[in-house]
Amino acid sequence: MSTVQEIEKAIEHLPADEFFKLGEWFDDQRERLWDERIARDAQSGRLDFLIKEARAARKSGTLRPFP
Repeated sequence: MSTVQEIEKAIEHLPADEFFKLGEWFDDQRERLWDERIARDAQSGRLDFLIKEARAARKSGTLRPFP
């Protein structure tokens, strides 16, 4: 397995089109991992406080619409 330093060096030598293609891949991976993390947190109840806060804000009349 390559080290991060080896991977960084290899990336530095990529042609621009390959570099941007790799960047898109990283973006896709980051989004996928983020979605998985949010799903796990929601399923475990870690985000329940957000629902409680929103319900309290709605009840008090301070809830603002989401853009």
